[in-house]
Amino acid sequence: MVTLLLFGETLRQATGESELQCEVPEPITLKALLEGNQDRLGALLPFMNKGELLVTVNRKVATLDSKVRDGDTVKLTHQFNPVHDGAMWQNP
Repeated sequence: MVTLLLFGETLRQATGESELQCEVPEPITLKALLEGNQDRLGALLPFMNKGELLVTVNRKVATLDSKVRDGDTVKLTHQFNPVHDGAMWQNP
């Protein structure tokens, strides 16, 4: 089971949740996980397609191409201004 933690009011409003869990039988990319669970995570796809998601997997900066495994914790944060490339998120 992978735990997804959603940070920021935008992502929480889009999904109606702040924490979700998804079963993963084998390692899978985060992008494939989001696309494969559209019934629960489909509201995140527009943000993903625009490059507005900041991702960490087990407290390490990651990308949508990072593999997630059973037991991992993924944090997704909405980056509303991708021009900053996460600079404000990492150094408030």
